[in-house]
Amino acid sequence: MITFEDVSKTYGGQASGRAALAGVSLSVAPGEVFGVIGASGAGKSTLIRLINGLETPSSGKVIVDGDDVAALGVEGLRSLRRRVGMIFQHFNLLSSKTVAGNVAFPLKLAGRPDAEVRARTAELLARVGLSDFAGKYPAQLSGGQKQRVGVARALATGPKVLLCDEATSALDPETTEQILELVSGLNRELGLTIVLITHEMDVVRRVCDRVAVLEAGRVVETGPVEQVFLHPASATARRFVMEVEGPLGGVPGEAGASVDGRLVRLTFRGEATYRPILGAVARETGVDYSILGGRIHRLRETPYGQLTLSLTGGDVEAAIARFQADGVRVDLVGGAGR
Repeated sequence: MITFEDVSKTYGGQASGRAALAGVSLSVAPGEVFGVIGASGAGKSTLIRLINGLETPSSGKVIVDGDDVAALGVEGLRSLRRRVGMIFQHFNLLSSKTVAGNVAFPLKLAGRPDAEVRARTAELLARVGLSDFAGKYPAQLSGGQKQRVGVARALATGPKVLLCDEATSALDPETTEQILELVSGLNRELGLTIVLITHEMDVVRRVCDRVAVLEAGRVVETGPVEQVFLHPASATARRFVMEVEGPLGGVPGEAGASVDGRLVRLTFRGEATYRPILGAVARETGVDYSILGGRIHRLRETPYGQLTLSLTGGDVEAAIARFQADGVRVDLVGGAGR
């Protein structure tokens, strides 16, 4: 649905300007929720604005639904933007129009008949749970309600792609959860392709299928969320995971920890997360274990668990092999203890 081919974007001229993106190549499949995460200034907003033609690349190509965005004329861009909806961080609602008026606005711009506009507006307000708020103005709404209006407006022209630019960063945790559930539901029910820009790894964990990690305008890591989240390969991704999860604990160098034995990190996914495997392995191999840290959570609907253990005594190699045979990923940690 979306492809970036060696895309760079420089502001202020190629020779002396500021590079917002440099050599970005990635693809977004139809119907997936694709996250783009990075710190402020990493190039996230520039990337998303290239998708709907609000910016043009300095080099490379951005292909959306078969169209080279930079090659489109005025009418081509209008057609593209009817296929690509956008939700903004700060809502961007028209304060002089009612909730219904805001949702109807893109339909009126597209020249749709009044009866169609009314029916579509009512349908969308019902979908986002705001039917009773049609006559209210943005100033009368909470932040979460404003964002729901933004979602409804973005869906007005029946887009194939939905762009979310930090759509939850101005919301409290409970409202963020509600908006993420709404966006995830739209993906499932309508088959929308969603590109979600964020600086919060927790948002990526909850709703995304795949993720790209940006650092200083470059993609430093990309892959399925479970891979990037559970086994981050780049320092940037590890930092984002650490911010949401905290350290797993017990690793030499973390808070001055010093432990004996072989240090390992076990990763469980799905039903294996809840199986009583530690005791079984200890009995079979004679290994003693100390739990130095751990967590259990979910990636979308899939439970996962990670434990940092110190293994001592018995047959440690047999214990590691037994974990692996049971579908548990085993990674050696730090300096492997003493």
